[in-house]
Amino acid sequence: MTQAEGVIQFRLDYTPSAPHAAPEIGALDGWRSVLRRLGLIGQDAARYDGAGFGNLSARRPPHDAPPGSRRFVITGSQTGGLAALDGRHFALVTAYDIAGNRVAAQGPIAPSSEALTHGMLYDLDAGIRCVMHVHAPEIWRRAAALGLPRTDPAAGYGTPAMAAEVARLHRESDLAARRLLVMGGHLDGVVSFGRDIDAAATVLLTGLARALAR
Repeated sequence: MTQAEGVIQFRLDYTPSAPHAAPEIGALDGWRSVLRRLGLIGQDAARYDGAGFGNLSARRPPHDAPPGSRRFVITGSQTGGLAALDGRHFALVTAYDIAGNRVAAQGPIAPSSEALTHGMLYDLDAGIRCVMHVHAPEIWRRAAALGLPRTDPAAGYGTPAMAAEVARLHRESDLAARRLLVMGGHLDGVVSFGRDIDAAATVLLTGLARALAR
């Protein structure tokens, strides 16, 4: 069964609040502007039934928090079509239970539907400080040629199954070194991550350049 794009799949414990003053938001939006110009984030009536696509997140202190409570700011649900974002368009995820399919968040907007996948990556490695999920058809189509780790097509986006697939790839493939994966069951879905925001973006753009090379 095909999932509708951008629909939150997890149980959300959401508390509306004022914007969170996270210094990472400015850097995230700067890179988001670049990715949006490249068509990797956005909203297009001709793609994905017109739904917004793409989301970015960054870890927040304390960085020694245990798995399941590694806080992060993430772009809000269905913000892909906006030209620029500010604090009003980010949610703070405060806790998540991947097995229980639950996310707790606060802020002026609900978190992206891919929040569980972001949480899983932060749980896998405390050194990961940024996750970027975009839609890159060129990378997605050439995943095998590029040797990129790929999640099982049966795993839907934003689900515990997708998070489990990311954990499996981290354990069984060279994902930790590559820092780039393709979502097999999520059309054009690609995820990069890194030790900071610039590093995650560099991995993603390098992957795109390699996918475009002939």
